[in-house]
Amino acid sequence: MIRTRKTVVIGLLVAMGLILHFVESMIPMTAIVPGAKLGLANIVSLLGLVLFGFQGGFQILALRILLGALLAGTFMTINFYLSIAGGLISFISMFLAYRFFQDKFSLVGISVVGAAFHNLGQIIVAYFIIANPGIFYYLPYLVLLAVPTGISVGLVTYFTLRYLPGAVISIN
Repeated sequence: MIRTRKTVVIGLLVAMGLILHFVESMIPMTAIVPGAKLGLANIVSLLGLVLFGFQGGFQILALRILLGALLAGTFMTINFYLSIAGGLISFISMFLAYRFFQDKFSLVGISVVGAAFHNLGQIIVAYFIIANPGIFYYLPYLVLLAVPTGISVGLVTYFTLRYLPGAVISIN
């Protein structure tokens, strides 16, 4: 029963992540900073990390990125590679911060770390694609934008966890 419930919750979080991904794609953030996004889908990655640990959170992240790319028609494109690189480095950094610095960082701080590393991962992949070190001059602007978006994602995750039924949280 617990295994089935865990599978269902992971599936629901992947579906929520996909919905947030597509809603976010309709928000015109590129007028402010080209290529910038709010990172709404990262809410479910952070929820998955807290609820299910590394393995469950990673499943949610990988399925969300893969299915999102397949549904949007961006699989194996530059956008896909930027998304997967940013998502992986972001998730690993959030996991490390959550695992080793949970007493020093709140979920909001962990989310800001993830947002900043997401941008770093994307810039590194973009550098390998365009082979121009000038792309790294763009990183400070993205990190500045990562702070408010990371705070927002962290707050939504924090309040979502506070209001989830106890049975869901005990799956961990």
